[in-house]
Amino acid sequence: MEAIRYENSEIDERITRAVTEIGYEEMTPIQQSAIPALLEGRDIIGQAQTGTGKTAAFGIPLVQMIDPEDERVQAIVLCPTRELAIQAADELRRYAKYLPGVKVLPVYGGQDIEKQIRSLRGKVSIVVGTPGRVMDHMRRHTLKLEGIRMVVLDEADEMLNMGFVEDIETILAGVPENHQTALFSATMPDEILRITGRYQKDAQMIQIERKELTIPLVKQYYYEVQRQNKEEVVCRLLDYYNPKRSLIFCNTKHMADVLCENLKGRGYFADALHGDLSQMMRDKVMNSFRNGTTEILIATDVAARGLDVDDVEAVFNFDIPQDVEYYVHRIGRTGRAGRKGRSFTLVVGREIYRIRDIERICNTQIKPRMVPSVADITQAKASQIFDQVMEVISNNDLSSLQKKVEDKIEEENITAMELCAGFLKLHLGDDMEEIPAENYIEEMRKKRAERKGGRSGRRDDRRGDDDRREGKGRRSRQTDEDVLDMMREHRPGKRKSDKAFDKKSDKKSDKKFEKKGSDRKRSDKSEKKSKGLFGKERTFKKNDIDKKTGKAKKWK
Repeated sequence: MEAIRYENSEIDERITRAVTEIGYEEMTPIQQSAIPALLEGRDIIGQAQTGTGKTAAFGIPLVQMIDPEDERVQAIVLCPTRELAIQAADELRRYAKYLPGVKVLPVYGGQDIEKQIRSLRGKVSIVVGTPGRVMDHMRRHTLKLEGIRMVVLDEADEMLNMGFVEDIETILAGVPENHQTALFSATMPDEILRITGRYQKDAQMIQIERKELTIPLVKQYYYEVQRQNKEEVVCRLLDYYNPKRSLIFCNTKHMADVLCENLKGRGYFADALHGDLSQMMRDKVMNSFRNGTTEILIATDVAARGLDVDDVEAVFNFDIPQDVEYYVHRIGRTGRAGRKGRSFTLVVGREIYRIRDIERICNTQIKPRMVPSVADITQAKASQIFDQVMEVISNNDLSSLQKKVEDKIEEENITAMELCAGFLKLHLGDDMEEIPAENYIEEMRKKRAERKGGRSGRRDDRRGDDDRREGKGRRSRQTDEDVLDMMREHRPGKRKSDKAFDKKSDKKSDKKFEKKGSDRKRSDKSEKKSKGLFGKERTFKKNDIDKKTGKAKKWK
C-alpha cells in the first residue's frame, strides 16, 4: 500500500494543518483505510495492534463530522481505562485545534462527577470516557444521547476482558439508530463479532497485518533467577545500570505494592501504579514520575495503558506477561524518540520457554545475561563515586580542606592512599554476599538436558540452547560492554540516602531472612548489612550451596 500524505486526502485543510503541526505527514495503513470509510458515513471494524495510529484513524473523521452549530453531544468514544480516555481526548483536541466550536470532554471514574455534570450542561461535542462513567451519566440523565452521530469503541477486546460487555451494549442500545459505529480491536473474539453483528450495519472490515513488534533501539536481556532472588536481582540491575527513570511491570496489584514497599525500604525512590489507586493518587504518582521526584514506577499492564513518558531508560519485567503483546507494549515504553533503551526480564524455571515464544512470535532476540556479580556492582559504584569526586574537585576550592587532610595523615601516620581507600570503603559499605545465580543456571540447564533424554529436540529448543551457550561464552565481553555503557551514560544517582549519607534513611525491607544458627527477629540491629550506592544500607539474603550436591539449600 502506497503511503498517502494528509494534504492529498479528503481531510479538511484545517485538520490537515493541525496534524501537520503535530508531526504527522503520511497516513498509516489503518488510517488510509478507515478515514475514507468513516468520512463516507460507513460503519467499520478495524483490527489492528496498538501503536498503528488508531486514534487518528477514527479521531480525524470524527472531529470533521462535528457540526459546530449543534450544541448537543454528537459523538461518544469509549475507552477501557481512564488513562487511555484522557490520552484520546487530548489527541482529539489537537486534531480540532483550528475547528472552532468543537469541544471534547473526558469523563471517567475517580474524577469529581459534579465537575463533569457542570461541563455537560454547557456545549460539549464529543464525550470520551470509560463505559462505567458514561453509563453513570446516562442514568443521571446528564448525558443526553439524541444528538449522537457516531460511537467509537477503542480497544474493544480490552473492554470486554475488563467486564464492560453489558455497559457497552446498554450504551449502543441507547443511541439513535442512524448513528455510525467504529469498532477497533487487536483481536476478534466471538463476543466482539456478536456485538458487531447486532449493532453495526454493513460494516467494512479493515484488517492490518501484524508488523514486526520489536523496537530496534531497545536492548533486550533476560536473567534466569530463583524466585526468592528476584527483588535482589532488580536492585542489582538498578545499581549497576543506574537508569534515570525506570518502569517495573508486575502481573498483579498485590505484587506491585509489595515490591514498591520493599524498594522504598532499600532506599529507592519508587511508587506503584495500579487500578486500586484513587484518581487523585494516580495523578500524584504520575506527576512525581514525570518530574523526576520518583525514579522508579512499578505498574500493572492495565494501569500502564496510555502511559506516555518519553525518557524512560529501562523497563523491567519483574513478572513475565501472560500475553506476548503485553511484552511488546512494555518494552515499547523505553527507547523512544531515537533514544537508547533497555529491557530486563526475570525468568524463573520453565518460564524460559515463554522467552522462546516471545522471540519466535516477535522475530526478535532476547539475550541472556548473568546477574551482575559483587565485583561488577563494586566497580560500577566506585566509578560513580569517583565521577562525583572529580566533579567536586573541578568545581570547588578545596585548599582549606586539604590542610585538614594533611594534618590527619600526619597525626594518624597513614598514607593518602589509605585515607582515600577508607573513604571509598565507607561509601561502598560492607562486603556483599553473592547470590547463587551461576550455580542455579547451570543446574537448570542440566535438568533441561536430562528431560530431553538425548533427543535432538525441537528447533526452538536447539535455538534456545545455542543462545544460552553464546551468552555464557561471551560473558566477559558482555560485562565490559555494559560497564562502558554505564560509564558513558552515567548520571549521579538520586537515592533517598544521598543526602549526607544519612544512615537513618535505611528502611529495611519487610522480607528479611534469619542467618543460619540465629533466631534474631526483624528488628535485630546486629543483622549483617551492606551499604548500597552512596551510603544507603541494604540487607542481603544468604543462600548457601551444599558442596556435596551442588544444590542451593532451602531458605532459612
